[in-house]
Formats: sequence, C-alpha cells, structure tokens
Amino acid sequence: QVQLVESGGGLVRPGDSLRLSCAASGMFFRIGVMGWYRQAPGKQRDLVAWVTTGGKPYYSDSVKGRSFLSRDNINHTVTLEMNSLKPEDTGVYYCAANQGPGPIDGSDLWGQGIQVTVSS
Repeated sequence: QVQLVESGGGLVRPGDSLRLSCAASGMFFRIGVMGWYRQAPGKQRDLVAWVTTGGKPYYSDSVKGRSFLSRDNINHTVTLEMNSLKPEDTGVYYCAANQGPGPIDGSDLWGQGIQVTVSS
C-alpha cells in the first residue's frame, strides 16, 4: 500500500519561511505528478503548487514568486519551500500524487494533511 507522509508544518510568524516535505512509501510502480493543496478554515481545498515527473513546477497565483517546489525522483519526495509567509497561507496542507499519467487534479494518493499556521 502506498502512503504519502508529510512533514514540516507548524506555527510561524508572518514573513517567515517554511519547508514542507512529502515522501511516498510502500509498493508502487511509478509516481507521476506530485503537488500540494491547501485547505483554509471554512474553505475548499485549493491547489498550491505541483511538479511534473521531469521536475517542472507550477504555482498558484497565491504563492507564485515566493515559493519553490522541487522533487526527488529517486527518493520519491516533493518539497515546497514558502517564503514571506502571510496569515492567508494558514491552512491544512495536503500532499497529492498521481500514480498514473494524469494531471494533479486526478491524484489518487493523498497525505493525511499537515497544519500550517501563520500568526503573530
């Protein structure tokens, strides 16, 4: 059984930086696109950033210019670095991955979610 395990969340102050990591473990043939979603309190889950198997990242407007997403295909990990954090970055962050060739919004693997709180 494949699992996505997230780490790196917590409480940070506005303007700080944070790194979220996600590792796929278990038995799988391949991992396609990987990425991160965020669910703010009372809101739907939104895509934050995703990366292709070739390492090309895409960012939502909410984090573009202050985030960096990378993946390690040997260790099957994806890492999101966010800088200049804002209170609106607060939420539960979910790692997502697609075991097939489809897009990130067709992900069939999800992590448990990790809380990020940006507050002074």
